[in-house]
Amino acid sequence: MEKDNKEKVEISKNFIEEIIDEDLKNNVYNGRVVTRFPPEPNGYLHIGHAKSICLNFGLAQKYNGKCHLRFDDTNPTTEDIEYVESIKNDVKWLGFDWGSNLYFAADYFDKLYDYAEQLIKLGKAYVCHLTPEELKEYRGTLTQPGKESPYRQRSVEENLKLFRDMAAGKFKEGECVLRAKIDMASPNMNMRDPILYRIRFVEHYRTGKKWVIYPMYDFAHPLEDYIERITHSICTLEFEDHRPLYDWVLQSLNLKECPKQIEFARLNLSYTVMSKRKLLELVENKYVSGWDDPRLPTIAGLRRRGYTPESIRSFCERVGVAKRDNVVDVALLEHSLREDLNLRAQRVMCVLRPLRLIIDNYPEGRVEELQAVNNPEDPSAGTRPVPFSRELYIEQEDFMEDPPKKFFRLAPGRTVRLRYGYLVTCTNAVKNDKGEITEVHCSYDPDSLSGEAGGPKAKATLHWVSAAHSLPAEVRLYDRLFMSEDPGEGKDDFKADLNPDSLKVLQSCRMEPSLAGAQPGGRAALARVSDRP
Repeated sequence: MEKDNKEKVEISKNFIEEIIDEDLKNNVYNGRVVTRFPPEPNGYLHIGHAKSICLNFGLAQKYNGKCHLRFDDTNPTTEDIEYVESIKNDVKWLGFDWGSNLYFAADYFDKLYDYAEQLIKLGKAYVCHLTPEELKEYRGTLTQPGKESPYRQRSVEENLKLFRDMAAGKFKEGECVLRAKIDMASPNMNMRDPILYRIRFVEHYRTGKKWVIYPMYDFAHPLEDYIERITHSICTLEFEDHRPLYDWVLQSLNLKECPKQIEFARLNLSYTVMSKRKLLELVENKYVSGWDDPRLPTIAGLRRRGYTPESIRSFCERVGVAKRDNVVDVALLEHSLREDLNLRAQRVMCVLRPLRLIIDNYPEGRVEELQAVNNPEDPSAGTRPVPFSRELYIEQEDFMEDPPKKFFRLAPGRTVRLRYGYLVTCTNAVKNDKGEITEVHCSYDPDSLSGEAGGPKAKATLHWVSAAHSLPAEVRLYDRLFMSEDPGEGKDDFKADLNPDSLKVLQSCRMEPSLAGAQPGGRAALARVSDRP
């Protein structure tokens, strides 16, 4: 039995864990496991980032190691302290703690500059004055090799002087760049003398005006990992072609005990866009209310929609770690939430489209306190009192004057149970001048109080609230933001697939009084809602 259990544990390991196990076995990093989550602070995190967070912090926990939170803030044109704070909040909300291991690429700018000068002195980097258009032309194509820059053979002394002039602000933006000297004929486009530094006369949110040159991500990334003594640098699959450059930077500087880059498939969800560029477009052009709009896949949006950190962690675990890109059905994410809330959320009654129901034979002025079950999945959650009176509200859709055959809810002459309450039988309905039903009249059986089990039966149970005791509420019903599984596929603009009914705002809802003390961020499940929650 012990052997069988051990085999099951081994089989359940993903390929990244297998790599780490092998490194530990061979003592590659002296028993250390240090990962990092390295977001660029140029937007809010989304569900794809949540997968990376769970993976990196989860591995550190599993191997009794550390996971750093590092902000790759090497592009001052798009980054902001607002994004830094939102990212920190999201990571904490998901249940992870970086402790004292909070880092910023900007704090390494001096070291990165020194490493760049070392590459120049080693003859492995040069200042190039090709224009952006010429750089693109000289780079070649996937089928044609690139051409060497006419500035490639400059001396070390000249390159050092020019690079220092770049740092001193003596050149205009785009006038020159620092490039690695690798191989313009390489089949990997990333190795064709990639840019290491460019000029940006933009104030950095962290370093101010100290720098006018900024390192490219492909140059900064491996060195940041090295400086922090990261052991396993886990990236998404699009960085697989960048790994040779990652290794080249570290090896060219003759650095020891270098980190290992490992790639896994990023998370793609149906009916969802997770491109930062597209999300930013939706936010800036006000297709949504902001980065935390509950229709967005951002962690802030999911939080506002009612998702729990437990449900997101469960979803990420179910998705697993793969080597190939695939699309995960968003229904799995929704299922993870329902499954989690089913165990922890209090059930409450809220009428979204109220229809007045009057129990003619119930004593006027009488108010009963009925006991409602807080969570049928958790008996320890107990019960709560809900007021019951002569005049109630039920859902408009729970009554039909001339119902079809399989409609089992309230209709003239029909008997239903009011949840946790009595059996009522419809006697008549009142209409206004437009022929709209404004109230329903019923009689009740005073001996039918039975709650959810025992006593007389009915084919339907309706939720309700007391008219006099219920509280007014605005309720927002959210559907998927996009109507297509692959938004924008085959179209010029992904926004053509936006769902015009992704948000419905109901102003005249009525909710049970127990919700009066509800706090922001609290969660409750409505007894029955036909619309998507």
